[in-house]
Amino acid sequence: MDNSQRKKRKAMPDLAMSVLMLMTFGNLGTSMAFSLQSSQMSRIFQTIGADPTKLGFFFILPPLAGMIVQPLVGWFSDHTWIPKIGRRLPYLIVGSVVAMIVMFLLPNSGSFGFGFGSMAALWFGAISILFMDLMSNMSMQPFKMMIGDMVNDKQKDKAWAWQTIWSNVGSFAAYLFPFGLSALGVANVAAKGVVPATVRYSFYIGAIILGVTALFTVFKVHEYDPETYNEYHGIDPEAQKKEKTSIKSILKNAPKVFWTLGLVEFFSWVSFQYLWTYAPGALSANIWHTTDATSAGFQAAGNWYGVLSAVQTVASILYGYVLSHLNDKTRKPFYSLGLVLAAGGFAMLAFCHSKVMSIVAFIFIGIGWVTINSIPFTILTNALDGKHDGTYIGLFNCWICLPQICASVASFALYPMFTKMSHGNGSAMMILFGAIFFIIGAFTVWVVKETKGNNAAAATEKMEAENLDTNE
Repeated sequence: MDNSQRKKRKAMPDLAMSVLMLMTFGNLGTSMAFSLQSSQMSRIFQTIGADPTKLGFFFILPPLAGMIVQPLVGWFSDHTWIPKIGRRLPYLIVGSVVAMIVMFLLPNSGSFGFGFGSMAALWFGAISILFMDLMSNMSMQPFKMMIGDMVNDKQKDKAWAWQTIWSNVGSFAAYLFPFGLSALGVANVAAKGVVPATVRYSFYIGAIILGVTALFTVFKVHEYDPETYNEYHGIDPEAQKKEKTSIKSILKNAPKVFWTLGLVEFFSWVSFQYLWTYAPGALSANIWHTTDATSAGFQAAGNWYGVLSAVQTVASILYGYVLSHLNDKTRKPFYSLGLVLAAGGFAMLAFCHSKVMSIVAFIFIGIGWVTINSIPFTILTNALDGKHDGTYIGLFNCWICLPQICASVASFALYPMFTKMSHGNGSAMMILFGAIFFIIGAFTVWVVKETKGNNAAAATEKMEAENLDTNE
């Protein structure tokens, strides 16, 4: 884009803090769905009879769905405008409605008389989790894309921090649902092969909240119309119509930071995939001294994992406030630090034999979680020019999904090997293995070189022009 086009670009305004908060608020419900999925999925499948050595198969499906859906939602929403609804919001509406339906079905995988360990029950659960993840991804992507659409570079750290804060508030509640319902007297143990009522009711409540928050966002958020969007992003609509683009060509022209950030993301998300898959088993073996998925001890460990995930969320919320005040000089050091602290949390979790030590571990894990969910997206969106932001954000999420797939595939060989090495506690060894990946990721942060897209260039030119006028 040449300088004459840049001068025609209208400076994107600062948004009030209330607008930043409301723009990201709906992510609370979507995150609740993801959090119930990540914290209870291992428990659900082991309860209905899944072999622990084959758990990786079920954890391949969600990231595989994300790799397909997220880029497509980005691509199509970049080319969508429905009057009175918007560009990104139509995808939020469809995704939320279907996700709600599946959230009522998934925890009932063992309730239709299929039998403990039957292929019918496992396939029903697998298909349900696939559709739940597909639709949750569709409803999640609009929140990320609207930040790129509507927030200027100066406020993006704050916007991504609020996005993560609301996400963590939803996660906090979702993680505590089974524990809280159990404390209220809801049954936490069911017949063999049937998911306990505490888990089923948690999904029902989460589905309702997802619908309510989605409606709130649809009615409260007003996206920029195409003309205003083009003015703020310096896009010539006539030239854009003539431009022939495809996902392949967009990917070919991606900024370098897209690829270097992807390297860091790869190491980060391998680790979290192992946390979600094996943390309940590690806690059950280390603290409750059982690996029997039908035992009361295993179900208690599942509830405690929810509590620890809530601890992780609180740590993320508090540390997210710190990250919201970063700048170009401090962003990378805090990125690297967050991964190192996460590695420490994983190592502690692998060896913990008390609830107190597990709490400390998840505080460090929470710091790592908010770090990888805010800083990379700030760096990426700062490097984009506004023309294909939705597509790039969707494609970038492949760097989140691909490592999860690789981790799950590798687990088929790693878990049996680690189980033999540790005399039965393969889950804890998988967590420890994840800590190593965080350390590698902390070093690769320094390969990333932050750049600014045309939005930032336009703002700089505007500032220089204003200074020149003042000096004259």
